[in-house]
Amino acid sequence: MSKDNLPGLDTERLRAHLERERPGLVRGALRAELIEGGRSNLTYAVRDEGAGRWVVRRPPLGHVLATAHDMRREHRVIGALRGTAVPVPEVLLLCEDEDVIGAPFYVMEFVEGTPYRTARQLTALGPERTRTVVLGLADTLVALHAVDPQAAGLADFGRPEGFLERQLRRWGKQLEASRGRELAGIDELHRTLADALPHSPAPTVVHGDYRLDNVLVGADDTIAAVLDWEMSTLGDPLTDLGLLMMYSEQREVPGSPLATTREAPGHPEPTEIAERYAARSGRDVSALPWYTAFAYFKLAVILEGIHRRYTLGQTVGDGFDRIGELVPLFIDNGLTTLRKG
Repeated sequence: MSKDNLPGLDTERLRAHLERERPGLVRGALRAELIEGGRSNLTYAVRDEGAGRWVVRRPPLGHVLATAHDMRREHRVIGALRGTAVPVPEVLLLCEDEDVIGAPFYVMEFVEGTPYRTARQLTALGPERTRTVVLGLADTLVALHAVDPQAAGLADFGRPEGFLERQLRRWGKQLEASRGRELAGIDELHRTLADALPHSPAPTVVHGDYRLDNVLVGADDTIAAVLDWEMSTLGDPLTDLGLLMMYSEQREVPGSPLATTREAPGHPEPTEIAERYAARSGRDVSALPWYTAFAYFKLAVILEGIHRRYTLGQTVGDGFDRIGELVPLFIDNGLTTLRKG
């Protein structure tokens, strides 16, 4: 239900700021609602009495690490990609003054579309439309990785040299911080990934969390907007493809809160998605098993961190009691993927 004010968003202060920075944009009182989706940053849909609609994005309440919730970074990459073949919302303004709503934020246009998160949602479309949506997701990834960072003004958006080594180190450190029990195979998976580090192709803009529920699908079944750019950088494009492969092949686990769409009728096979990406991008994807296994490793570490917080009584909500059971599954999938590769 919409409300005048929600935790983290004072609509009166927001309206006053918009009137100062974008005169004439807002024509009445603002009402807001929180857009659910499980992302770490908070996203609100805002509308006024004049029927205008926008989206406001800000860090979570009580955030500490500004670098982990960098509004300037998200605002920059979305603005840079506007006008390319990558569908993104139009960004309207960035505010780094925390006195306005209590944290930095940015405002972008509201894009009509649906974020498909489960196989059941996709099943309602039917096999042909499901196939169109998922292959469109692969085509949009090709378009993203075809953007020239220099031409888009993103040449300094990251440090692509040594990208995979840093990623592996980062997630290894995160694993150590999350350890609370013995996990068979996790160290072997991490070590094998390090020993078989592939040679990265030319760097591109990388989304960092590319999957179906991070895009909006329009009424015509095309990708209307790519969202949630908080992990974007310049780096190895195959990390995006590896993550998409992982989500495309992972089947639903009964009782798990982890959403997958693999079992929707008409969903393309992971191999077809990879072949389509390779054909349309011209990239060699022969090392894709490594990238897919790395995605399994990252998700295993993330889930183990959630499980540890749950066991310490630091997490509330439904489904967290089953998270710990999923971790060995993702470790095994990572190891199996490497061995097959």
